[in-house]
Amino acid sequence: MNSLMPAQSEPWAHDSAAPPYAGRAAAARPLPPPRLVAPAPPRRRLPPRPVLPAVRHARAIRVLDLLGAATALVLLAPVLLAVALAVKLLDPGPLLFAHVRLGQGGRAFRCLKFRSMTVDADARLAHLLETDPAARAEWQETQKLRSDPRITPLGRFLRRSCLDELPQLVNVLRGEMSLVGPRPIVAGEAARYGRHFPVYCSLKPGITGLWQVKRQDRTSYRRRVAFDLAYARSRSFALNLRILLLTVPSVLRGEGAC
Repeated sequence: MNSLMPAQSEPWAHDSAAPPYAGRAAAARPLPPPRLVAPAPPRRRLPPRPVLPAVRHARAIRVLDLLGAATALVLLAPVLLAVALAVKLLDPGPLLFAHVRLGQGGRAFRCLKFRSMTVDADARLAHLLETDPAARAEWQETQKLRSDPRITPLGRFLRRSCLDELPQLVNVLRGEMSLVGPRPIVAGEAARYGRHFPVYCSLKPGITGLWQVKRQDRTSYRRRVAFDLAYARSRSFALNLRILLLTVPSVLRGEGAC
């Protein structure tokens, strides 16, 4: 019977034949198609960062300072000349008084004023504070004296009318002061601000300010610091403009808002 059946060759008998499961495995695991990577979109330029409101206010205030100080110096040139002549004729001595004050960042600068005190003002003050307990207590409280023996008769008028502050317009043009800000202080007053002294250093001192237009006849130093803190929190171009407008009637009433 075996001789009658045709001889069949086994597929794995030949070296060139592939195993029977190879084709099925290849068909069951097709190669993944090539991944097409889309080109990256062109990088767009980001819009500029918006300017912070505080920066905008600072720039606007600086423009107001420059325009206001330059305009005032031109318009008030005859007044400046008249005051200078009066100081020279009525009280011989230096025309200007350049007192060292603390400005923005705690940097010292020379604050300019028409001289309203006698030449020996420092000696007079030292003698008064040594001999007058009431004056000493008032000076320690406010750093001011209602009856100051150092001030000349012309100086009293200049202070009451704020004319002695006009040279500070030059400080404004230099960038050492602003038209509006805290009153410039001396180094010895820094301790009175305590932990709030960095707030003072963050601002430029001003010719006029919130304390000057809102104060009463007697304002404690602590209350003056509170005015400076309130101004620092609300500082803006609009507030500076409002304080400048309030300064005019205050000066005309002789309240010394500078």
